[in-house]
Amino acid sequence: MELRLLEYFLAVAREQNITAAAESLHVSQPALSTQLKSLEQELGKQLLIRGVKGSRKVTLTEEGMILRKRAEEILSLVQRTQDEINGSDETIAGNVFIGSGETEAVRLFARVAKKLHQQYPDIQYHISSGNAQHVLDYLEKGLIDFGLLFTQVDPQKYETIVLPTKDRWGVLMRRDSPLAEKESICPEDLWDKALIVSHQKGDGDVLKKWMKKELSELHIVATYNLLFNASLLVDEGLGYALCFDNLINTNGSNLCFRPFSPPMEVHGYLVWKKYQVFSRAASVFLQSVQDYFEEQVV
Repeated sequence: MELRLLEYFLAVAREQNITAAAESLHVSQPALSTQLKSLEQELGKQLLIRGVKGSRKVTLTEEGMILRKRAEEILSLVQRTQDEINGSDETIAGNVFIGSGETEAVRLFARVAKKLHQQYPDIQYHISSGNAQHVLDYLEKGLIDFGLLFTQVDPQKYETIVLPTKDRWGVLMRRDSPLAEKESICPEDLWDKALIVSHQKGDGDVLKKWMKKELSELHIVATYNLLFNASLLVDEGLGYALCFDNLINTNGSNLCFRPFSPPMEVHGYLVWKKYQVFSRAASVFLQSVQDYFEEQVV
């Protein structure tokens, strides 16, 4: 399968129109149609549903949607490889790719990146946000250099650094909520409340232990992946969101945060694949992170 064919296919998937895709690629429409049919024949699957009754819109089949996802990953890896190989031996430049969930710990990497920028202004940083499974998938596929996780990983597959800070669990709520009068929140305070919880794998076990109840016994009205979206549900009065502190700026808003009691704090981990061959930019970044973390511990 040629990379050029993947580029052609992605252009059609993006434009949803073969003629428009041909124009963006600077090829003729008949030539592009021929290439797409060749790709379908090579894979033995129909990838596109052509428009009928005069419609020029094309849609992806189920196999086409799978190919679109894989093609994006393949071409991204090809571009990264080219950038790393073409980088000058004298100048440290390039890209550092980090996958992370929502956490205040990202500030640590921001501080390292800011300091490095003064010495190596041609390094660019790319953060992919998602849950733990998303980060691990991207690590496995080589789409990111590092992952920031709150669960321990297989030491046979990954190298790990423990972050020098912890994230604190608590409750995001409206300031006019009854629980806002308390300085901290006990498990019993939440047993009869409408709750909004993370659907990230692993968080449920942590919360179940602290709540002293199975999650199925609680009144969960919604789950979230991104806390900003959950904060809108809280602001509208749907319920109380269980989350990390310092992710939503509550100053001057209708919302406030109250920590768990007893306290519940978790360590973050910087993770990367064992025997990973880094670009010079990623190597410099990792060394700077390690130096910075050692300084914080001291």
